[in-house]
Amino acid sequence: MERLQKVIARAGVASRRKAEELIKQGQVKVNGKIVTELGLKVSPSDQVEVNEIPIEKEEPVYFLLYKPRGVISSVHDEKGRKVVTDFFPGVEERIYPIGRLDYDTSGLLLLTNDGEFANLLMHPRSEIEKVYVAKIKGIPLKENLRKLEKGIRLEDGKTAPAKVKLLSVDKKKHTAIVEITIHEGRNRQVRRMFEAIGHEVMKLKRERYGFLTLDGLKAGEARELSPHEVKQFRALALESK
Repeated sequence: MERLQKVIARAGVASRRKAEELIKQGQVKVNGKIVTELGLKVSPSDQVEVNEIPIEKEEPVYFLLYKPRGVISSVHDEKGRKVVTDFFPGVEERIYPIGRLDYDTSGLLLLTNDGEFANLLMHPRSEIEKVYVAKIKGIPLKENLRKLEKGIRLEDGKTAPAKVKLLSVDKKKHTAIVEITIHEGRNRQVRRMFEAIGHEVMKLKRERYGFLTLDGLKAGEARELSPHEVKQFRALALESK
């Protein structure tokens, strides 16, 4: 027996939190009866419907994708642009990205059909480190990099402290390569952080997410996470909450 919202999340229909909202709104039926109270437990034999559509109890799957630039972090795009799920033609489960990377940002992205797992990783209190490497215009001053380390004021509030490392500079081209480690997930956050200290990001790549890296993968390639890696991620997220 499992809680109803967990079953809905595991089926890839919605995150656990969103599933709770659907239940409260009367959009969920169990064995033909509308359920509006949280806490109900269901068995594998119970018939669960969300908006009159029976859910398919998929086995949870977890993937790591090396997202190329010029790809949308979504399951579909109204403009017909390439999306991250296009790289999984043989996967029948309804997978979706955990968080997102900008259209022009490449690097490590996780996809799953496990709503509970996705919600756990994206929760603000799950301070999982994300490591980016940015090529920026101009050569940053040490005092400006320290501003990023301490947290910098953006239009949606001050960022949490970051780890920043200047990897290289090209004085002829007047560019620099900077590694930055954050644990937040605001929209275009890294680009906006560098813009706040006067540097435009020319290229951006996420090289690490928690303990996972892109080792062995080329842009556009993916691999399935091992059960041990999934277990490690759950522990890492819960530990930081």
